[in-house]
This record gives sequence, structure tokens and C-alpha cells, in this order.
Amino acid sequence: MENVSQPFKILYKFIIGIVLLLISFTAAMALGAADISIKDVWGAIFASETNASNSIIREIRLPREAAALTVGAALGVSGAVMQGLTRNPLADPGLLGLTAGANAALAFTLAFLPSANYFVIMIACFIGASVGAILVFGMSAAKKGGFSPLRIVLAGAAVSAFLYAVAEGIGLYFKISKDVTMWTAGGLIGTTWSQLNVIVPFIALGLIISFALSKQLTILSLNDELAVGLGQNVGRIKGILFVVTTLLAGASVALVGNLAFIGLMIPHIVRAFVGTDYRYILPMSALFGASFMLWADTLGRTINMPYETPVAAIISILGLPFFIFIVNKGGRAFS
Repeated sequence: MENVSQPFKILYKFIIGIVLLLISFTAAMALGAADISIKDVWGAIFASETNASNSIIREIRLPREAAALTVGAALGVSGAVMQGLTRNPLADPGLLGLTAGANAALAFTLAFLPSANYFVIMIACFIGASVGAILVFGMSAAKKGGFSPLRIVLAGAAVSAFLYAVAEGIGLYFKISKDVTMWTAGGLIGTTWSQLNVIVPFIALGLIISFALSKQLTILSLNDELAVGLGQNVGRIKGILFVVTTLLAGASVALVGNLAFIGLMIPHIVRAFVGTDYRYILPMSALFGASFMLWADTLGRTINMPYETPVAAIISILGLPFFIFIVNKGGRAFS
């Protein structure tokens, strides 16, 4: 009886996640410096007439919140994949060099290819994220003992500091510090449909592949030997998941800049609801990550209206205490 009721419990939790996402999206669209009602929001989305409030919603808020939703889902899933792949509860794209590498690649691109479009910027960020991750895992594996959670985090901190310094140095030397800072602040200001048309398909592809490999990731998160014994091609699956993670992180940085801690917090919170099966963790991380990012952006727009508070600052204020809490609990506070 317990086994029969389990799918219904999971479905119930997913319905809660979807409802939370709809509420978060509606609130993000309605709240802000401009006085817009929920009726105006749905009218602008589904009606054909054009007026001042509809223009604000369709051309400013809707692409911005679509970006928040997409990036939140991407970072939540990439963090969950990294934690399962490395069996490290402290893994996060922002803490393990991926976003720092993407940021350094972004600075290189702005300096040497100032007219680059979003596709070129995204490819550069993907390459930079890959380089950052390779440096972190290479340093972690340089000594005996393999990948310990502490060693990976320390290597991530060192590599991230170096790559951020590289980005800052490029910005100062080529006098593009303002442009680089606009990205690194983690802002959604000025997001356009043309940017989303380039970035979102790649994020969607990364999410689909990660969901498709969620069962294999569950086995990998337990033991490599078990995965081999069950007939998995461990090297190929790890390689694909590594590419997916760097794709999600690189595309997110290309769209909104550096956002740490989302990939750390969301999977831990999700495990408290759905357990340790990545078939449930990954889609729920997408829902919770999207909702979290929508609320973070809403806070950034509303707590000091008409001025904006950087989204990265709000997420860091929440994420740093969470990170310390998880460290003190040995990474299993919500497991």
C-alpha cells in the first residue's frame, strides 16, 4: 500500500511546486515601480490590444521574468547535477569555478570582440565555464585521496578568485570595467526577447538531457562500482552530465551574470520534499529554482523603489548563511 501511494505523494508535491511557480511568476509580473494589477498582467499576455501598461508588461517585465524563470531553473538543476555527480553536498556552479570561468571568458569576449552577438558570448561563456571546472577538478585530484568535498571547495575558491581577478584586470586594462560589472552584478535589467531567443533553447536542451539521465545520475550519486555493475557506461554519462552542467552555467552567466548559491541551496531544500531520487530532484529543482529567482528579482525591484537592488546581492545575503549552515551540518541538514 505504501509503494502504491508513493507516486501520488510525489505528484501532489509537484502540483505544489507548479502552483508556487505560477504564484511567483504572477507576483513578479505585477509588483514593481509601475502600478500594474494582476488583471492587467493576464490581459497583456492573452489580449491583443496595445496600451501603456501592456507595453510595459510585454516588452520589459515579461522577458525579464522569463529570463529569471529560465536562469533559476538552469542553476537549480546544474547544482543538483553537480552534487550528484561529485557526491559533494557543497557543489554549486558559483562555488566550483564554473561561473567564474564564464565571467572571465565574458570579459575576454567584450575586450577582443566588442561587437559579438549573444550566441558568440554564450559560446565563450560555455568554454570559460568548462575551463574553470577543469581547473578546479584538476587541482582537487592533484594529490592522493581524490575528490574530497573540502578539497573541491578550497580549489573552487582559489580558482574563482584567480578568474575573477583576471576578469577585473581585463576590464581595467581595456577600459571595459563598467561593461563587465553590468554582467557580474547578476542583473536582469534590459533583458530582451532577442537575447532569450538565443539563450533559452540551449538551456532547454540542457534541462531535457539532464532529466533524461536522472535515473543514471541517481545510481552514480551512490557508487561508481554499482553503476558499472548495472551496466552503465560511467565515463560517457559523467562526460555528458559535465557538458550539460557547463552549458547551463555558461548560458546563465551569458544572460544575467554571476549568481552563486542558487545551485547550492535549491537541491538541499528539494531533497527535504522528494528524497534522494534524482528523477524527482531535478524537475523539482527546476521549479523551485525558477520560483526562487523570480522572488529574488521581485525583491530587487521593490525593496528600494524606484531604484533596483542587485539580484546577486540579495541571493548572496541568503546564500552565505545557508552555506555556513550546510557546512556545520556536514552537508546533510536537509537530506
